[in-house]
Amino acid sequence: MSAQNLEHALEVPAVNSDNVQPEASEEFVCTPLVENLADRASAYLDAGYPVHLAGPAGTGKTTLAFHAAAKRGRPVKLIHGNDEFGVADLVGQDNGYRRNTLVDNYIHSVVKTEEEVRTFWIDNRVTTACINGETLIYDEFNRSRPEVNNLFLSILGEGILNLPNRRHQGAGYLQVHPEFRVIFTSNPEEYAGTHKTQDALMDRMITMKIGHYDRETEIKVTQAKSGLPASEAAIVVDIVRELRGQSVNHHRPTLRACIAIARVMATRKFSARADNLFFRDICRDILDMDTAKVRRDGNSLGESPVDEVVARLSGKSRRPKAIDAEK
Repeated sequence: MSAQNLEHALEVPAVNSDNVQPEASEEFVCTPLVENLADRASAYLDAGYPVHLAGPAGTGKTTLAFHAAAKRGRPVKLIHGNDEFGVADLVGQDNGYRRNTLVDNYIHSVVKTEEEVRTFWIDNRVTTACINGETLIYDEFNRSRPEVNNLFLSILGEGILNLPNRRHQGAGYLQVHPEFRVIFTSNPEEYAGTHKTQDALMDRMITMKIGHYDRETEIKVTQAKSGLPASEAAIVVDIVRELRGQSVNHHRPTLRACIAIARVMATRKFSARADNLFFRDICRDILDMDTAKVRRDGNSLGESPVDEVVARLSGKSRRPKAIDAEK
């Protein structure tokens, strides 16, 4: 389990086979905006409330969740929402049997056999997090069906985990550890594969709306993740932010597009210049899909606006130059 592939990574060394302990890596960027969000999330968690980070893809919600969890200094468990999840995938289930056989041959001519069969229960991540007082990050929780997430109603409301399948073991209810906390993340409900969350669950958490970062943060993140100079990273970020502002819902392209373009530039050692055909080509390849629904004055554009934005923000030339790895 690692956050290394996120926009501004945290190192997540393994504590054991199922826990992680986040630590900031050299690539982690902490601007005033990021720190403000993390401090607010930490304040809610310290007060005993679950935190819900809601916003479009590519806004760093999961990384922010790891950062807030790291501030608590407790082991962290990570779950990714899944439409195929059942309650057992979160809390545990009977997984096989234990068979005990007793053979009594005390009297040579009499053999007495007693056999006992018991089911063998294995806790899953929510249960172990509740028992050990860990911080649970439930990433994209609204991809799981609402009826499955109902188990959090009693956890967050009464501090009790209901385990009806363990009643035969005398453990039908579990008192939640006082240090247990949950950080939920979610994408908007209109995203494919997401479900509408029940009001009763939303009422038990504090929701923080996470949007795209400010220009300063996006430049620093892009620079940290690619190794480009700040001036080059700024051009890439300005191109992406301009196209994002022209899009229908202002969600895409995201910071991931900035990082992708900047990494290719750093690999091939060229600059963000409109007269470099290779730079223009990679901008089209990475940004065209995100700008398919770009509109201007309420009307859909018939052709991609990428070339125009790249030329305007990265400088024009009398004629395009051939690919030059050193430009």
